[in-house]
Amino acid sequence: MVLLFMSDSDDPKVWAEALRAFEPDLQVRVWPDVGVAEEIEFALVWLPPPGMLAGLPGLKLIQSLGAGIDHIFSDPDLPRDVPVARLVDDELTRQMVEYVTLAVLSRHRRIDRYRRLQAERRWRPSRSVPLSASRVGVLGLGVIGAAVATALAGLGLAVAGWSRAPKQIDRVENFAGAERLDAFLARSDILVCLLPLTPETEGVLNARTLGALPEGAYVINVGRGGHVVEADLIAAIDGGHLSGAWLDVFRSEPLPSDHPFWSHPCVTVTPHVAALTEPASAAAQVIENIRRARRGREPLHRVDLSAGY
Repeated sequence: MVLLFMSDSDDPKVWAEALRAFEPDLQVRVWPDVGVAEEIEFALVWLPPPGMLAGLPGLKLIQSLGAGIDHIFSDPDLPRDVPVARLVDDELTRQMVEYVTLAVLSRHRRIDRYRRLQAERRWRPSRSVPLSASRVGVLGLGVIGAAVATALAGLGLAVAGWSRAPKQIDRVENFAGAERLDAFLARSDILVCLLPLTPETEGVLNARTLGALPEGAYVINVGRGGHVVEADLIAAIDGGHLSGAWLDVFRSEPLPSDHPFWSHPCVTVTPHVAALTEPASAAAQVIENIRRARRGREPLHRVDLSAGY
């Protein structure tokens, strides 16, 4: 078995060790050292360069290194007959729940306000309000979105979720379909975006949808940078309609040093760290999909090419 590993940010040696704990005879080649291209059966990738996958005629499986797959589907030469799978890993979900909870509670307790007061050396305590006073909206109720919504509801926050089709989640009000999006936005004081990036969701957080949020609302984006029309978000904050934003993903990464998000007093920036794949945790799923692919079976968490997720 030969697997090709391709990532600019993950350590191939760590991944190879984790994978060989399950399959000792697995050969791991690291891009661009492909060797004989026809021998590559599996590709474990993040941000593969356009055309790379099409140059591997023996591929049986394309496995994403993360939960997202837009980095694969953006390749115009993607071989359409090879199954593509995304990672659905408990550790990724745990990290995302932890990160979003931090961001939501920081906003609920107005830590952003205290940061600005600290910069001004001003001592101005404010009385806290009940958790139920913060209405949180989770945009996207996939595996991670559902886990986030459940965790936030468990803390006592008033949580609603939006999804394309109806979902039933305990203590989470569900809004489904395009016709219910505005109603969902109108009750979301804190909006958390956890959508997949598809042609339908590109630029979904724009002047119109941001304007549908309540005055003073706060935006947390941990989906993809392409979900946000950045100029519209800044305009909504500077115009006073939104109180601020917490952003972990951006259209251009790394975020350019001259980007206005860096210095904006109402924007918190983190460098795409909400949830990072841990090889020791994710390797079991990758190996299971390799075994399934070799037997001609459907991989776990196969992506629907027509839906884009």
